[in-house]
Amino acid sequence: MPTTATPTDLHQLEHASFLEEVHSFEFWFQSVEGYLSGTSYGHRAATRDEAPTGADRERLINVLCNYCFGETTALEGASGLVAIAPNHLAKVFLATQVADEGRHLEVLLHRLRELGVEKPEEETERRTSESLKSFRRRLLELVHGKDWEAAIFAQNVILESLEFAVFRTHAATADPVTAEVLEGIIKDERRHIGFGENELGRRIGGSPHIRARLDRVRDELDHLVLGMLEHTAGEIGVERAERTTLARSYLASVERLGFR
Repeated sequence: MPTTATPTDLHQLEHASFLEEVHSFEFWFQSVEGYLSGTSYGHRAATRDEAPTGADRERLINVLCNYCFGETTALEGASGLVAIAPNHLAKVFLATQVADEGRHLEVLLHRLRELGVEKPEEETERRTSESLKSFRRRLLELVHGKDWEAAIFAQNVILESLEFAVFRTHAATADPVTAEVLEGIIKDERRHIGFGENELGRRIGGSPHIRARLDRVRDELDHLVLGMLEHTAGEIGVERAERTTLARSYLASVERLGFR
């Protein structure tokens, strides 16, 4: 059973106990309680809705539709990964991630309805970029092919790192409700990225063939990711000169695993 260690105690645990703790439902319950308590659909009732209008509203809807598609992709990917996970700790963690991704999708669809979108699922399909659709197809191929390392790399490192970088940038300038929704999602993305980095870091250390395969996956997916990033950055108003910084934020997560 998890030890329910305090945050201070966590890093004093030996490695197996640390994983048992941070991959548990108990840890997940404590984490989400800290930032979801008192919220409804990802934001507090007291948060003033200052939704944009006109062209700004249209751009926000475009972006949120792409976010919804990305979260649907992550939901499908994580749920498929549960079946091929190599041990119970990974299965339990991915079960918590499935719950996270389902919540993210729910709150983003709700935000679209708050913005007056009557059929957000249909708008999501219509407005999503082709790069993101291509990424989804490739991720699910890796999951269905039971390639654990490559699928985790694509899902919990590449996709989650992209979302983390974009959501954090967007939250800094978004309207108050959208910003609060995104900030809650960002807290989950940190956990998901940490799982991917920890899982792959242990596996590729002494396995050159795994690193070589993931290098090929990255080469295949990077142009799609950077295409998605460029598309979204334009919609949320990131100046062209600042987009390099946003791209570097995404690339930094991949590079922590030793990929260049």
